[in-house]
Amino acid sequence: MSNPLLITGAALSAAAAILHAACIFVGASWYRALGAGERMARLAAAGSWRPALITSVIVLVLAGWSLYALSGAGVIPGLPLVRAVLCLIAGIYLLRAVVGFALAAFAPGNYGPVFWWWSSAVCLAIGAVHLVGTWQVWSQLTQAMA
Repeated sequence: MSNPLLITGAALSAAAAILHAACIFVGASWYRALGAGERMARLAAAGSWRPALITSVIVLVLAGWSLYALSGAGVIPGLPLVRAVLCLIAGIYLLRAVVGFALAAFAPGNYGPVFWWWSSAVCLAIGAVHLVGTWQVWSQLTQAMA
């Protein structure tokens, strides 16, 4: 039961995790470039531990999402609650996209509409990949990994 969409979703979540990890190691310029905001960039430049801690949590979440997508795809052994977690992952990505598009249109704040549009488009694509991939293997998840 190998599912190309969930494998793609896993790769995309892993890529997002790697980009976030790069912020920790490269520093303020990457926090700025990837849209973390000026406050996070300034804290990183000042040597504060907070940006690295917050970003590390995001890295771990995204890496976990990648593992769950691989589990749903049948690439690695079944993880607990795989159906529920895959639905949650797709839902979070899709919700982030919708909220981001709304912010771009109505209240872009310091990030500006361009950041919200492109990051929301990325989240929409990743969420759709997870949603459709999960739907494709739903019956196998029920039997094999529920």
